[in-house]
Amino acid sequence: MNNGTGSSFRARLGKLVKGMHVRREAIAPAFLLGILAFGIYVFLAVADEVAEGEIRQFDEHFLLLFRDDADPSRVLGPSWLQETMVEFTALGGYPVIILTLLAVMGLLLILRRFGPALFIFFSVWFGWLISHALKQFYDRPRPDLVDHLDTVHTASFPSGHAMMSTVIYLTLAALVVRFFDDTRVRVYVVCVAVFISGLVGVSRIYLGVHWPSDVIAGWALGAAWASFSWLVVTLLQSWGRGRDAAPGKQ
Repeated sequence: MNNGTGSSFRARLGKLVKGMHVRREAIAPAFLLGILAFGIYVFLAVADEVAEGEIRQFDEHFLLLFRDDADPSRVLGPSWLQETMVEFTALGGYPVIILTLLAVMGLLLILRRFGPALFIFFSVWFGWLISHALKQFYDRPRPDLVDHLDTVHTASFPSGHAMMSTVIYLTLAALVVRFFDDTRVRVYVVCVAVFISGLVGVSRIYLGVHWPSDVIAGWALGAAWASFSWLVVTLLQSWGRGRDAAPGKQ
C-alpha cells in the first residue's frame, strides 16, 4: 500500500469513526428524553390511581405475597432474609445516601472536577426536595395490613427510598460511564445501579413499610429525575464542544 492509498484509507476510517461518535451523541439525548417521558407518565398514572383509591386491591395483593396467609404479621422466608432486607433497605436510606454523596463529592473536588461534583450534588439535593414535597402533597398513610419491620417517619407516597436510591445510583452510573467507551462496561454499570435500586424498592415492600404502588412511583420518578439531570449535562457538554469547535475558536 503506497502512501497515497494509506492516507486515503486513514481519512475514510477517521470519517467513519467520527460519524459513529456523532450518531452516538445524538442517540444519547433521545434515549434519556424517552426515559424521562416514560418515568413521568408512569408516576402520573400511578399517582392518579392512588388519588382515586383504585389501586388498593393491587397493593394489598402484592404486599401480602411476602406474608404468611395464616398470619400476615409473619414474613415469608428464614430469619436471615428479614435481616438481609433491612440491610438492603439501608442502601436507600438518607445516612448511606448522604455519606455516599459526600465521599464522591470529596473525591471529585480533590481531582478538581468541579462540574461533576456540582452535578451530583444538585441531582441528589433537588431529587430529595421533589420527594419530600410530593410526600407532603399526597400525605398517603403507610400500609395498615401488616406490621412495619422498619422505622418510618414520613408519609408513604412516593417511596423516598426507592426514588432516592434510583437517583443516587443512576447519577453515579452516569459519572462512571463517562470514563469508559466500552459499551459492555457502560451497560454493566447502569445495570448494577438499576439492580441496587430494585433491591431497595423490593425491601420496602417486604418490610411492610410501603405499598407496591409507592415503590413503583418512586422508581419511575427517580429514573425520570436522574435522566433529566443526565440530559441537561449531556446537552451542556454538547453545547460547550460546539462552541469550542466554532470557527472563531480555532
